[in-house]
Amino acid sequence: MYILWLRQIKRYSRSRSRIVGSLGQPLLFLVALGFGFGPVFEKAGGGNYVQFLAPGIIAMSILFTAMFSGVEIIWDRQFGFLKETLVAPVPRLHIMIGRTLGSATVAFLQGIVVFLIAMVVGFRPDQWALLPVTLLTMFLLALLFTAFGTALASLMEDFHGFQLIMNFLVMPLFFLSGALFPLEDLPPLLDVLTRIDPLTYGIDALRGSLIGMGHYPLVLDMGILTLLVVALMITGSWLFSRIEV
Repeated sequence: MYILWLRQIKRYSRSRSRIVGSLGQPLLFLVALGFGFGPVFEKAGGGNYVQFLAPGIIAMSILFTAMFSGVEIIWDRQFGFLKETLVAPVPRLHIMIGRTLGSATVAFLQGIVVFLIAMVVGFRPDQWALLPVTLLTMFLLALLFTAFGTALASLMEDFHGFQLIMNFLVMPLFFLSGALFPLEDLPPLLDVLTRIDPLTYGIDALRGSLIGMGHYPLVLDMGILTLLVVALMITGSWLFSRIEV
């Protein structure tokens, strides 16, 4: 399990283009949206939009990296690498946990990089004392969506089909999470959709721990994230154990 953890990290670190590409989108969102909509947001009484937006962009970078880590399972299956791994005298549960922890660590580290980029752009946390809570939230988000991506990839064999499903899921998860807009006074339908979006609670926890602008209690956010991580880790492990190669 430990070896697979390190292997996933090393595998990602060798792909320079992937690293640069995964950082380009958060930077674009921070600059284009943060400064583009900043004056409008400020005139509406919302304050500094970069301060509001940065936690959502940090969570977005984690979401994208973690979810698309499931592509590696399909890739390894098509080229026979997964078969070599599964025939090893190691329980499949350990294999799944090792891969998940490795990919989640990569997503978590990328979230930290985006956090530092946001500070260069102009983001300033107000509550440094809650930084450990922020880091824990980021790691829980990475675990949650890595396990989600692994569970979906375990059900599929087609690389292109997985990408279509991911795009169908990832963008709604992001845009309905309150990453770009406040959660107060939403229309009833949109309010329901934000409440059932798991990313909502991660972004809300980041806002609450970084700038004190959480919509829900921080304890509620962390509790829901923890329960979802446990549920998806169990589901992902079960689906991974049923893979036939």
